[in-house]
Amino acid sequence: MSLLNIQNLGMTFGDPLFSDLTLTLSKGDRIGLVAANGRGKTTLLSCIADTCEPTSGTITRARGLRVGHVAQYVPETDLDLTLYEKVLAALPAEQADFESWRVDVVLDDLSVPYDLQQTALRALSGGWQRTAMLAAAWMTQPDVLLLDEPTNHLDLQRIGLLETWLGTLPRDVGVIMTSHDRAFLDTTTNRTLFLRDTASRDFALPFSPARLALDDADAVDERRFANDLNKAGQLRKQAAKLKNIGINSGSDLLITKTKQLTERAAKIEAAAKPAHREKGAGDIKLGNSGTHAKALLTLDNLKVNTPDGRWLYDTGRKWITPGDRIVLLGANGTGKTQLVSMVHRALTGQESPVKCAPSVSLGYSDQHLSQLADSDTPMHAIGAFGLGDQRARGLLAGAGVTIQMQDTPLGKLSGGQKARLAMLVLRLEHPNFYLLDEPTNHLDIEGQEALESELTRHDAACLLVSHDRSFVRNVGNRLWWIDRRRLIEIDSPEDFFAGQMG
Repeated sequence: MSLLNIQNLGMTFGDPLFSDLTLTLSKGDRIGLVAANGRGKTTLLSCIADTCEPTSGTITRARGLRVGHVAQYVPETDLDLTLYEKVLAALPAEQADFESWRVDVVLDDLSVPYDLQQTALRALSGGWQRTAMLAAAWMTQPDVLLLDEPTNHLDLQRIGLLETWLGTLPRDVGVIMTSHDRAFLDTTTNRTLFLRDTASRDFALPFSPARLALDDADAVDERRFANDLNKAGQLRKQAAKLKNIGINSGSDLLITKTKQLTERAAKIEAAAKPAHREKGAGDIKLGNSGTHAKALLTLDNLKVNTPDGRWLYDTGRKWITPGDRIVLLGANGTGKTQLVSMVHRALTGQESPVKCAPSVSLGYSDQHLSQLADSDTPMHAIGAFGLGDQRARGLLAGAGVTIQMQDTPLGKLSGGQKARLAMLVLRLEHPNFYLLDEPTNHLDIEGQEALESELTRHDAACLLVSHDRSFVRNVGNRLWWIDRRRLIEIDSPEDFFAGQMG
């Protein structure tokens, strides 16, 4: 049974975000909505939630349909509520007194600690704020649940809990979710909609097999377009030959035939549709300046402590050599950040027990992109590299920072634009060692895949921290796990993932 039907839906803000979108959501559908940053995913969810009016087309909802919409951010007006109050407020006022027990049930299902329930949303992390919105949406007993980037700011344990919770939803509830977490989409969805400005595609598959099916479908379109143009070209050549013969022989029949062939060629050309070309949100290009050092970094039985001096774990003897892409794994609070900080201090000339080769050139980015000051502009951020105005603006445009945004304070850029700018800065620094803390934060799937490709293609040496399972699997060729107060090397991340996600 269908819950809602979308017919020929379109939305235009200057350029079309999407057009002629037709989709049916049935009971039990779990749809992953995939597109690059800024391509209309959030807008489409808002249209379905009836908080945004589309430019064209219709959405027909089943009679009495209840839609729960979990946006990316808590409204400013709700930030002073506690997490518990936010969820309770989702109940109608006349039910709040005698059905407040439902709040306790849903918060228990989502494993929200009691002390956090009594904390103001303003003081909570983005992950807990999103959990509060999810719980509030579920209190309305929706028939359709819309989730906009539900895994943002969540660690692996919370992602695992969310996956489990989604897996226990009643089968008649429909879900549409956006996410840049490919492993999460593979686990939680049974359909994938690739949202495009024209000719969006829907596959009855989770993300990874759907992505392969999309590539195959685009390849078929490419071949069909080439064949159509070739057929039209052959007709035009044949028409040109007949025209010459007809003129020389004075044959009206051949002249008529020439006109017919030309018209057929024109019709084929007019009907031929080129394969989709994704408009990239911005290029990500890195490099590896290289070094002759055999060991870039050495950890010689170091003790890693908390900032106040409490011992966390010992490193043992470890080396990072050229070409090592080391992923640092560990539960929250085990000391990943402390080791990254020790390495960063060593490579920036500060006091640190980590030994580094003199030839190491650092490229660094953390999960908050703190190396980019919000008060700076993109032009200022790359101004130190002596590129010249025209070259600098060209590089920024290529990285997805439009001309209009290049002299705007970074605080006004989207997370995706700032992340791509950070990658551009890394490229311009010409490092031979990358220190990256949650580098896929804010990057869409296209950006994640580009970053993976660049790191592996250049055989870059790096130390990485990431909660993104797909990124870890695709990039890491060495894995260090903080386990029981020791830093050990393992062959596969799967045991760690399984332990974190329950």
